[in-house]
Amino acid sequence: MEEPATRQLEMSLSDPASDDEMSTTLPKEGGSHSGSIRKGCDPFAQTQRSKLQHRRARINQQINKEMRMRAGAENLFRATTNNKVKETVALELSFVNSNLQLLKEELEELNSNMEVYQTESETVNVPMIPLGLKETKEVDFTLSIQDFICEHYGEDCSLYDKEIKELIELRQAMRTPSRDQAGLELLMEYYNQLYYLDQRFFPPNRNLGVHFHWYDSLTGVPSCQRALAFEKGSVLFNIGALYTQIGARQDRSATAGIDRAIDAFQRAAGAFNYLKENFSNAPSLDMSGPSLCMLVRLMVAQVQECVFERVILSTQDTHFTSQLRLAQEAARVSDVYSLVQQTMSQPLVKDYVPFSWASMVQVKSEHFRALSHYYAAVALCDHAQSSEEVEEGDEEADKVFFQFHVSAPAGSPICQLLRDPEERRKLGKAHLRRAVIRHEEAMRIHSLCKILRKMDILQDVLSLMHKRSLDKYSELDREDDFDETAEAPEIQSLTHQKPDVTPPNFAKVQVTDIFQRLGPLSVFCARARWGPVRVICLQRREGGLGLTLRGDSPVLVAGVVPGGCAAEAGLREGDYIVAVDGQDCKWAKHGEVVHMLKSCSDRGVELSVVTLHSHDTQVDRRSVMHSHSSEKENTRQRLLGGAKGQSSASLLNWNRKKKREGGGVSKRLGSTFSLSFGSLRDTEAMY
Repeated sequence: MEEPATRQLEMSLSDPASDDEMSTTLPKEGGSHSGSIRKGCDPFAQTQRSKLQHRRARINQQINKEMRMRAGAENLFRATTNNKVKETVALELSFVNSNLQLLKEELEELNSNMEVYQTESETVNVPMIPLGLKETKEVDFTLSIQDFICEHYGEDCSLYDKEIKELIELRQAMRTPSRDQAGLELLMEYYNQLYYLDQRFFPPNRNLGVHFHWYDSLTGVPSCQRALAFEKGSVLFNIGALYTQIGARQDRSATAGIDRAIDAFQRAAGAFNYLKENFSNAPSLDMSGPSLCMLVRLMVAQVQECVFERVILSTQDTHFTSQLRLAQEAARVSDVYSLVQQTMSQPLVKDYVPFSWASMVQVKSEHFRALSHYYAAVALCDHAQSSEEVEEGDEEADKVFFQFHVSAPAGSPICQLLRDPEERRKLGKAHLRRAVIRHEEAMRIHSLCKILRKMDILQDVLSLMHKRSLDKYSELDREDDFDETAEAPEIQSLTHQKPDVTPPNFAKVQVTDIFQRLGPLSVFCARARWGPVRVICLQRREGGLGLTLRGDSPVLVAGVVPGGCAAEAGLREGDYIVAVDGQDCKWAKHGEVVHMLKSCSDRGVELSVVTLHSHDTQVDRRSVMHSHSSEKENTRQRLLGGAKGQSSASLLNWNRKKKREGGGVSKRLGSTFSLSFGSLRDTEAMY
């Protein structure tokens, strides 16, 4: 099931956020690493949600098994020329396909189990649509990383067993995140850590050999790739999915709960939108462009629904214009759900989206359209203007009502209609008639879906709203009313708060590179190529050691005096000092290395140095010489993301664009722990 290299999930390089919009506190450079404090949920906890996830995982594994059997049977069918074997294989294929269909239907029912994720509040609200997390198999990085450390970095891999174990434990924890802020931070921590993993162990011209297995969120179909971009994309998808679950569980009976739900759904939309805009060649349908577009629109629609609920809570009066505003807000919710319904009807999405989702979206579109007509009727029939209001507010009411309908109602002019109680009653009755029809259509669609019929809370909401409109219609209906009820025009949708699509803020969760002991990423990364470590023995003479040092972490030999001690010992300009007398100094500052050299005994000092031969991102001596000019770029790369609204290119340069910056200054590869060298005068000195 391995995807060809040309079809692997890719990521385009976005423009980094500007320095002015970033501010955060970074860990101390080269400091000790104590590991993650965030943990996942107990995978054996018997909560409703964990039981659901366990059932999903079991079905995913069964689907994987059946698909492998089908692939083998299809290969045998194509390869054999024996008719009897062909008949037997064809029969087996029919059984396998039947089993697959049953498993996918069972998984669809689980994915449609929205009640598990809803709030436990007794308030009757229309349920929201959450998204289940993508399941993944365990990954063991041990052998691959150990081999790479030995081969590429030339170090003893056993010294990094603790770091490898920590990485594996972090990935294991993020498979079962809690449904709260801590769970989101756990996913974000692992996602940010993948940036360092990419820089340390994934060179562009070869693969680490680690396979990442993920299951489609809705169909359970497995996908496997060796590209780290697939792992990153799947984690980002789960961040969005977890936000949908957090939004669905909020108690929307109070403004605070509604605001939290709005924030969660907006962030879910932002995660899916970021995935859609930055990924290509998705191996699974849930991360394909059409599916992500549908999910973004679905989240935006749920935000709009929450906005409507908040307007209802904040509208205490029955003033004419207040009721009209409610009607227009409800019409807006109906419109955005209609747009979602259209997206779900697209060829690539129609057969993929669960039938219960499509039914729920259609029910909501009809339901909120019915509510818009109901509130229009309430505004017309329940708000009797006093003589003072007629004098003071008739102009404002006329203006609002004039823009209320898509087309003007038949009959009397607007200004006359508002002042004639009988005309208002007739138009209100026409709106109620449309409200009842829409309510009945919503109930009909609801009755066609077996899964929705099991949702008591949805049945209660639809029945309650239908009864309310019927009662209102009966109240307005008269025995002597023989005129045929006019057709009420459609209501112009309008909202006073447009939903935002909030992109992920990767800088919110600060992480420390697990493998920071390998050295600063600016030099010690998978894209760099350097010679073997050389040990240089220096003996101080009258003229000193005969070398010039520059920079920090690691310190660079910027110059060697011809005929001097350093030159004779074999030290070369451009060497990086990685150890002094056996003491590691990859992270050492300029002053610390100088102090070590000056403190050497009469027997001299041993320097361990490496020479950087090449670097795919052009990290060479020119970047060091121009480090003062590139100080802003270093700061940008260190911040792991940006402020709200900015993309985090430093985290996601999976498909890098090789672009030279102006002035011939090459960019240095980012690291949270690399320091800019500052001005040359302050850091360069001869010893």
